[in-house]
Amino acid sequence: MEALSHGQVVDRAEIARAVTAAPLRYGDGARQVFEASGKTTYTEAGSSTHGTWSVQDGRFSSFWPPSYRAWYDLRWIVEDGAAVGLTFVDQARGSRFDGRYER
Repeated sequence: MEALSHGQVVDRAEIARAVTAAPLRYGDGARQVFEASGKTTYTEAGSSTHGTWSVQDGRFSSFWPPSYRAWYDLRWIVEDGAAVGLTFVDQARGSRFDGRYER
C-alpha cells in the first residue's frame, strides 16, 4: 500500500477496510462501530441507534431507518504517516465531520 497523506481521498477499493478498521470516536464524544456485515451502531450520550452502511457507485452510503440516507466522500486523517481516522464529507448537505480510530 502506498503512503497516505492527510486529506487524501480513500480509494473506493479501501472504503470497507477503512470504516471497519476500528471504532470511530467523534469530536462530540459520540462513538460509531461499522461491522463488516454492513451494520453500524452510533452511540451518543448513552443512547444507541442502528443503521446500515454500504459502498454504492464508489461512495460510502449510510442508511438510518426509517428513511434517512446519505452519501459521503471519505478522506484519510493522517498523523506521522499513519492513518488515525476518517473525514466524512457530505457534498449534498455541506456537512463534514471527523472520526478518529479508537486504538
